[in-house]
Amino acid sequence: MARAAGLRGVRARIVMPENSARTKFEAVRSYGGELLLCEPTLAAREALAAQIVAETGAVFIHPYDDPRVIAGQGTIALELLEDVPDLDWLLLPVGGGGLASGVAVAAKALRPAIRVIAVEPSGADDAQRSFVSGTLSPSRQPATIADGLRGALSARTLELMRRHVDDVVTVSDEAIVRAMRTLWQQLKIIVEASAAVPYAALQEQRLDIGGARVGIIVTGGNVDLDQLPW
Repeated sequence: MARAAGLRGVRARIVMPENSARTKFEAVRSYGGELLLCEPTLAAREALAAQIVAETGAVFIHPYDDPRVIAGQGTIALELLEDVPDLDWLLLPVGGGGLASGVAVAAKALRPAIRVIAVEPSGADDAQRSFVSGTLSPSRQPATIADGLRGALSARTLELMRRHVDDVVTVSDEAIVRAMRTLWQQLKIIVEASAAVPYAALQEQRLDIGGARVGIIVTGGNVDLDQLPW
């Protein structure tokens, strides 16, 4: 968002939890965004964003509970299935549910038989609980190394996920770190903890995939190299 605003000469105020990865702070600032920190709770983020809108008249862009954001994230599935059209399974991380919703809608439209599985940390398992019960069940104090997945589902993303996602599974932080390290070693690319979550589900055999063709969406590489978890 900071990058897009900077390209257009628009002032951008980015609200982020104070315990987010330092590299994300640095990226926002490098793109010219104004970083505003808050306590690491959903309520605190929403309150600060609402305060800014009330004081300045700014346009609020939600990180995931917005049809435009969801549709934009769905283009990931379009690109992936264009390259690999015969996938049987598609795994992706879930936090607030925007990515999971958009990708699932697009993937099912192109390949109805594909199984879409959302994966989240066990220390921030609101998506799984909400998915099973059909009622929003946010985590009050989400605790996980995968800071990008500490958000909670919205009514919109829960409804879309229950219609288009096949299942939600969880993995431990220990499994996430192991998967993250494996991806670094084997793929030679820097992935953050949140990006390693879907692979952790495979590595820990949380899914019975048999001989299926599986696609994994790897979502980011915001890693503080001075604070590696190994």
